[in-house]
Amino acid sequence: MSKRNDNPADPFKKALAEATRTMAADRDLAVTYSVDPPGQTKEGVRLPQISRRVTKDEVLLARGTADAFALRHRYHNTGTHARYLPQGDMARDLYDAMETARTEAIGAREMPGTAKNIDAKIGHEAERKGYGQIRDAADAPLAQAAGYLVRHLATGRPLPPAAANVMGLWRDFIENQAGGQFSNLQDVLADQAAFARLARRVISDLGYGDQLGDDPDLENEDEEDSAETEDDQDAPESEGDDQEQGEENEASPEQSQEQQQDAAEAQVSTEHDADGEMTEEAEMPDGEPPTDPPPPAPHSEADPGYKVFTTAYDEEIKAEELADPAELERLRAYLDQQLEPLKGAVSRLANKLQRRLQAQQNRSWLFDLEEGTLDAGRLARVVANPTTPLSFKQEKDTEFRDTVVTLLLDNSGSMRGRPISIAAICADILARTLERTQVKVEILGFTTRAWKGGQSREAWLAAGRPPQPGRLNDLRHIIYKSADSPWRRTRENLGLMMKEGLLKENIDGEALEWAHRRLAGRPEVRKILMVISDGAPVDDSTLSVNPANYLEKHLRDVIAMVERKKAVELLAIGIGHDVTRYYNRAVTITDVEQLAGAMTEQLAALFDADPRARARAKLPGAGGRFARRA
Repeated sequence: MSKRNDNPADPFKKALAEATRTMAADRDLAVTYSVDPPGQTKEGVRLPQISRRVTKDEVLLARGTADAFALRHRYHNTGTHARYLPQGDMARDLYDAMETARTEAIGAREMPGTAKNIDAKIGHEAERKGYGQIRDAADAPLAQAAGYLVRHLATGRPLPPAAANVMGLWRDFIENQAGGQFSNLQDVLADQAAFARLARRVISDLGYGDQLGDDPDLENEDEEDSAETEDDQDAPESEGDDQEQGEENEASPEQSQEQQQDAAEAQVSTEHDADGEMTEEAEMPDGEPPTDPPPPAPHSEADPGYKVFTTAYDEEIKAEELADPAELERLRAYLDQQLEPLKGAVSRLANKLQRRLQAQQNRSWLFDLEEGTLDAGRLARVVANPTTPLSFKQEKDTEFRDTVVTLLLDNSGSMRGRPISIAAICADILARTLERTQVKVEILGFTTRAWKGGQSREAWLAAGRPPQPGRLNDLRHIIYKSADSPWRRTRENLGLMMKEGLLKENIDGEALEWAHRRLAGRPEVRKILMVISDGAPVDDSTLSVNPANYLEKHLRDVIAMVERKKAVELLAIGIGHDVTRYYNRAVTITDVEQLAGAMTEQLAALFDADPRARARAKLPGAGGRFARRA
């Protein structure tokens, strides 16, 4: 009986865990497997779950993820990383991507077996993110491209096709702007501090130098000059020797680790790492504190005073990463079955919206031009009179088609049941409808990873309960459908909203700021953001140790920022609760059955060519069932 219950994947998982600890040179490293997204902390790593079937793809992905985490644990020093960390978001993304590429490149050079595994991981992630379908550099992430280029140059290995596509779109730009910085790439791979300085120079050459913050090396030179004035002339030389010795100590663990091949020697290498760090610490001059990392950027652009206790446990994640394909298919089938009676009414409203939008997309042409598309309808004149010049035509551009719409759905526990089901099916049908009319649609959701604080609250308790900690829960921002993904590929994802245990608490302000930030980076001229929620932001853990209006104030500040910038058109629909007190353009519905009508009418009003009609959102229903702010 026990043999039948044994999981065939257990021997592989046990062997992979041991190999990961050996490669990381840390026998105490905790290795776990979970359906949650892979992750890494100081104490351990979380690897993708392995099913009982132990498929080839699962094995390659798990090994590649394990190797990548182990190499980062072994060759990455968090203190050095923080010392050179840029302040701006884009600069930080570039810096992190290049550092990841550095650790993986060292592994590929010293342990060639890791290269193939990590290639499989990179290929899987690039395919999942749709990198293979991107055709314009503006749609490709520059930070990922820079990381891919560093790994390619450092290892000489070709990248998986989807990753190579992203690198190729940006490669000419990167090499034209910063190609000279990579000439000594091989020489600095083993020295994290030297590589960090190289990465900062690359970031500056790419045009993001204003996001780097102060140069930590210049700060050290200023401190040394000050010490030279106050002390004797020999102190700076001694300090320089100490610094050089410290850098050698920092690099030497890597060099000794590279020479070790088995588990026993890896353990010795770990102890050598610890000794090296202690030696470097001991050799620091007396009275001179270690260099602090640059101050972190504010957590909120709308309110620099808005505090977050920790972002270490927050996640921005794609829906398909929270459930396997079989479960998503089952949840989607359940959603379709549950809402079959409503589907016809919603579809009729969607078709009505489509007709209204397509009526504004009729083609308009300019005729009798000297260049453009040959006007075949006027060739008869040329046949009748050969001296008549050919006539050309050009289609007039329409502003309407250059549009993107984001639907931001509240995934809090109070939406459980019929509200979240109807929100999911309405978002699904509207995405399909707008896609037919050449309007790109993004569907996002927001909730928290845990009730009542999760790991953030545990960290706060461990820190001694400091007062006024700010937001005290782990965010979970979900991407159900990105703007560039076709509806047919993401249809199953909306079924995730039916997953038991997904819907928890809601922190609306940060979710709205996240959705606005994603929209603002889009290339479309017109950007529309529709929020669907059932009330005010609520998170018990945060509100229990902060002012009662803490989250509500931040939501108001974010709304004010979005409406002040005017780069994104913002509207909201409240289900059962009045959201007009927050949003300037808002609708409150008393019955979730009205959601489809409210969404279609609001969007149709926005797209109306008549400005006066756009200012009037005609709302379905009668008898004051809808309320809006004047």
